[in-house]
Amino acid sequence: MKTQYDVIIVGTGAAGLFAALHLPLSSSVLMLTKDELENSDSYLAQGGICNLLNQEDFPCYYEDTLKAGRYENNPEAVTDMIRASNRIIRELLDYGVNFDRDSHGCLSYTREGGHSRPRILHHQDVTGKEIVTTLIDRVKERPNLTILEHTTMIDLLQDGSTCTGVVIRDGRGAAIPCCSKAVILATGGLGGLFQHSTNFPHISGDSFAIALRRGIHLENIHYIQIHPTVLYSRKPGRRFLITESVRGEGAKLLNEDQERFVDELLPRDVVAEAIRREMQAFGTDHVYLSFRDISVDEIMNHFPHIYQRCLEEGYDITKEPVPVTPAQHYLMGGIQADTCGRTSMDHLYAVGETACNGVHGANRLASNSLLESLVFSENAAELISQNIAVMKIPGPPPALFSYPDPDTWAEENRKLVLAEIQKEGKEFYERWCNI
Repeated sequence: MKTQYDVIIVGTGAAGLFAALHLPLSSSVLMLTKDELENSDSYLAQGGICNLLNQEDFPCYYEDTLKAGRYENNPEAVTDMIRASNRIIRELLDYGVNFDRDSHGCLSYTREGGHSRPRILHHQDVTGKEIVTTLIDRVKERPNLTILEHTTMIDLLQDGSTCTGVVIRDGRGAAIPCCSKAVILATGGLGGLFQHSTNFPHISGDSFAIALRRGIHLENIHYIQIHPTVLYSRKPGRRFLITESVRGEGAKLLNEDQERFVDELLPRDVVAEAIRREMQAFGTDHVYLSFRDISVDEIMNHFPHIYQRCLEEGYDITKEPVPVTPAQHYLMGGIQADTCGRTSMDHLYAVGETACNGVHGANRLASNSLLESLVFSENAAELISQNIAVMKIPGPPPALFSYPDPDTWAEENRKLVLAEIQKEGKEFYERWCNI
């Protein structure tokens, strides 16, 4: 196996894939994923991706993002993301992403919670799948990329204050050092730490545990978004998210008495907390989501996968409300990074959900996640591209630590990250970490 590359990208969601596509063809790039190539949380994104409608929309979009983020956002990052949205959408269209269109052939927009107007592009209710699979197709066309599935990053290589590569554990359990000029962490969030989450279980915050051990700065690791509406189930495993778009199209939240109790288009944290209070008041572990104000045609055309998934669970959303409950969904904090992905360690970059550049503040506005992942991963890739020619691949790595077996190592990582969440956000930990 080759162990020296120009760039190593850890993660194959939207951020990692987009970064790979914006690195020079002349560079050797290694992409790693713990699971199969498609199994990223980006792939699961249902609702869509935001796009600035026009210049007159900027103040509204900017305010919507800051309001959702409780005005703790980084204004520079928010401005950068919004201004870049039109260019990013054009790139996606050029790559072959098929967004839904209206009867006139124009791009079709929907509205979600926290947005003052419809500005969200979508592909039915599987927008993430459409974007990620298209990006994967484009990545597979690039001869400079090597992709390793079922391969876990267990540590970073470091020379002083500079990152010089990663340590991976292959399918046989062996620890292998891989050197590089730069490392991009696009490892997603930490949903795998929670009992109830919309995330894949293998996305469990390993990079944050590694950062803590290596003294890499984290920021707001306790800023964790709870999505208000996932399909209630007693079965173990990942929870099925019911996109905010259904509430944008008219779906209503009902309590045990079948009474509406909240404005469904308020930001996610507000709606999730309202649901939690109703569940406490009635002594139940779910509320209900009613689709009766959405036409059957709209459900079948815009939300076919939600319809089918609910049907598999025994609920016909065209005829009856479905039980829903909040679940962990997204991390706004993470590894501290600037708008080009630079972290506190030289030559180490963090993008997507892994990074905290302040764009989301304390709470993410719906459908900003895919956009954020693409904008700032492109920024990181372009910065690396400007300097890669003069950077040198480090020499042979130092002797490796003795790493515990995978199960022990995973449990140590879990305890380390959860302890940091509890330290930084005791109230959140006590309220939501046992959901």
